[in-house]
Amino acid sequence: MNITVIGTGYVGLVTGACFSKMGNMVYCVDIDEKKIEGLKNNILPIFEPNLDTLVKTSQEKGDLIFTTDIKEALDETNIVFIAVGTPMAEDGSANLDYIFSAASDIANNITRDSLVVIKSTVPVGTGFKVRDHINRILKENNSDVKIDIASNPEFLKEGHAIEDCLHPDRVVIGAENDEVFETLKDLYSPFVLNHDRFVMMDIKSSEMTKYVANAMLATKISFMNEVANICEVTGANVQKVRLGIGSDKRIGYNFIYAGCGYGGSCFPKDVQALINTAQTHGYEPKILSNVESVNKKQKTVLVKKVTDRFGTDLSGLTFAVWGLAFKPGTDDVREAPSLVIVSQLIDHGAKIKAYDSQATEEFKKAIDDKYLDSIEFTPTRYKAIDDSDALILITEWKEFRNPDYDKLAENLNQSIIFDGRNIYDKKIENKGFELYQIGC
Repeated sequence: MNITVIGTGYVGLVTGACFSKMGNMVYCVDIDEKKIEGLKNNILPIFEPNLDTLVKTSQEKGDLIFTTDIKEALDETNIVFIAVGTPMAEDGSANLDYIFSAASDIANNITRDSLVVIKSTVPVGTGFKVRDHINRILKENNSDVKIDIASNPEFLKEGHAIEDCLHPDRVVIGAENDEVFETLKDLYSPFVLNHDRFVMMDIKSSEMTKYVANAMLATKISFMNEVANICEVTGANVQKVRLGIGSDKRIGYNFIYAGCGYGGSCFPKDVQALINTAQTHGYEPKILSNVESVNKKQKTVLVKKVTDRFGTDLSGLTFAVWGLAFKPGTDDVREAPSLVIVSQLIDHGAKIKAYDSQATEEFKKAIDDKYLDSIEFTPTRYKAIDDSDALILITEWKEFRNPDYDKLAENLNQSIIFDGRNIYDKKIENKGFELYQIGC
């Protein structure tokens, strides 16, 4: 099939590359000329394992074309995916400016009957608004082109996006007629050869499904973080509690690890957007509101542990920070706990020596400039601990899981570790370390 994907951000780039891998001709369109030129030269705007190889291979085969010319793309295709950003507005709602800008571009350049598929995460009812918006412009242009609209939300985990896209656990399709369902089932059939993983529904339910999935996962995280805080004040151990409840198949082990809060481009934004949707319709979502409140507070827990140990005046102290990305496997620092932790430590007078294998440059862009003079970014994890007074682990990259404890003890001024992801065994206390964890 010939496909246009509008937007070369995280979702659009991964989706376009994976469609091209399955033999489809894919045009990836973006208005950012610099980004498109970079992509043509295999310079990716994001880090995602194996994505660079996939993009390079597909371009060499001629199956993946990057362009700023939407008319060129639409002239050659009849399935158009909208995969642009829907950032959070000031009131917590989803900002749909990019969605309707893409819809306008489609309406003003389309020359053949087409299926428009919304891949972006959008509030309930957006699909019909986009359909009406496109049809209104087509009518103004005296065009006889006809479009169908569909919803096909993404469920990609950063750091595992290629695997998730090529081998999805489900493909959710929201549409109004059987022809659209069959078209998208044909497109996705190479991805689900072993099992029928299609979940077909109406468009509004499909749009809601994406928000509910992320809100549920965020709820599990905040719930377990609240349990961790209760464990800490009662003397229980959240690690053992996790094992006790995770063995129940109804609960499972995923997303019940206590830590210093969730971040990223999806959970914070989507929880807020769902809260806003509910409030707009006159319903107050108490659980979701508390999920976000717990998460915001959780990002300060490590700082509280540091100040409890060293005092509120951290002047003259330097802390090694391992991990800046909101999760391992990505360079994404949007809403990352590291931004809160590092800035608050500096506000208390501390200096920071930070290391992350991928996210350093994005972190520099994201944190307030006033903090940069107090941060040294190091090329290796062990350079960060040199002459530091304690180690603070924020992101659980695999390279941090089994460090050289002798080197840590030798190079740290004090053998103190603040473990924000509970990846270290309490046995390291037998090696002479003070270990501070979440809920333990």
